[in-house]
Amino acid sequence: MMRNLLHDDSPRDECGVFALYAPEMDVARLTFFALFALQHRGQESAGIAVTDGAKLIVHKEMGLVSQVFQEETLQSLPGRLAIGHVRYSTTGSSETRNAQPFARTRDGSFIALAHNGNLVNTDELRSSLLKNGHVFESTSDTEVIAALLAEHPSHDIRLALRDVVPRLRGAFSAVLLTKDEVVGFRDPYGIRPLVLGRVGDRYCLASETSGLDIIGARLVQELEPGQICVINEDGYHIDQVVDRKRSALCVFEFIYFARPDSVMKGQTLYGARSRMGRQLALESPVEADLVSPVPDTGICAATGYAAASGIPYGETLIKNRYIGRTFIDPEPQVRRLGIRMKFNPLTSAIKGKRLVMVDDSIVRGTTTRALVRVLFEAGAKEVHLRITSPPILYPCFYGIDMADQDEFIAFGKSVEEVSRELEATSVHYLSLEGLMKATGVGDEESGFCAACFTGKYPCEVPEKLRSSKFRLEHAGDVTKA
Repeated sequence: MMRNLLHDDSPRDECGVFALYAPEMDVARLTFFALFALQHRGQESAGIAVTDGAKLIVHKEMGLVSQVFQEETLQSLPGRLAIGHVRYSTTGSSETRNAQPFARTRDGSFIALAHNGNLVNTDELRSSLLKNGHVFESTSDTEVIAALLAEHPSHDIRLALRDVVPRLRGAFSAVLLTKDEVVGFRDPYGIRPLVLGRVGDRYCLASETSGLDIIGARLVQELEPGQICVINEDGYHIDQVVDRKRSALCVFEFIYFARPDSVMKGQTLYGARSRMGRQLALESPVEADLVSPVPDTGICAATGYAAASGIPYGETLIKNRYIGRTFIDPEPQVRRLGIRMKFNPLTSAIKGKRLVMVDDSIVRGTTTRALVRVLFEAGAKEVHLRITSPPILYPCFYGIDMADQDEFIAFGKSVEEVSRELEATSVHYLSLEGLMKATGVGDEESGFCAACFTGKYPCEVPEKLRSSKFRLEHAGDVTKA
């Protein structure tokens, strides 16, 4: 099976959502711009649903936002309110039928739903709906949520949400469109982010603040875990519809997923990632000539590492930003060509140098090993890898596509063994304590989900899912950095 070998060493992005109520504005165009700013969260499909209060129009296709929506498409999407979605598949295969938003008839009208995250009780909910005669067009858990809301007997969507949201288990930040309002809701742990913004006198919702900035909206607040936010002609109204648990925002939002110009938990992510680099320099000092990032995700941390260590900062890899999500044949020779298509070494900056290469994470090690070889072939004297996250040891069941546990390069290995496998001079991971300190927010127990490092899942994961993806009996054999 062909695999995207250029993205094997970082967790795959999840999804991005946006919603807007603004009768006086071109809602489809503003949603397009917001999705463009959220493109990093999903590159497989994009979709927008709009309504003028009488009819619903949904346009969604496979591809990037700029490929799915042309000028004539946007002009064909008139409306007063809209929701939008960019997707990377984690539940459901990568095909058009799983693109979002999903539309359903409800109470003589319609709804449309877009969702970021992953439910862990999808099979249970789907089976119940199938027994009641529901037919599904997709394999996505998002359609299950839409079906639950569509079949609910209450005429009031708020009452329907109060009943349906507590039945959902897992991670979800979702936006819902009805004929006259948009609604956002978040799981009781707040694993996936969702923010409320104001544009002019109207309001919108987005996965992160970069989706607000691009349309000139300002941040009002982050939705708290377990809340719903209803936006309509009267403004916005927030309710707590399920008791919130401990806050457990996915820590990879801070490490990698969200854009560095976004703000989460009151922190600019650029600043947080720079602090991760500084902390990494304190934990893993090394004599070297140059600190360099793996572009683009290592840049913020590399500048922090350089500042704290006193080692000069410089680029050694030039990234081709136009290659997109290219799929490369798994033959080793072609794989190496694929790496060179995306990263080209600056030989003049590398030759004879002892390098500190800073990156956000390592999953399988495929790309990292290839990059180490490229650097040595370009004349590097030493290559010291510094990673701004702890070793990834456990799979994510909440909407992040990583790998099976036995594919993780750190699983069951010491740091020295990982270093040898990557053919690097040395490897050092940021400690969990150092990571939490660098966030500027709090520790793991009070603010984040760090289950991919610790195996402590905030929301219970059914044994059926656990056994299909990783072997708990090996958990005690893992050597932590």
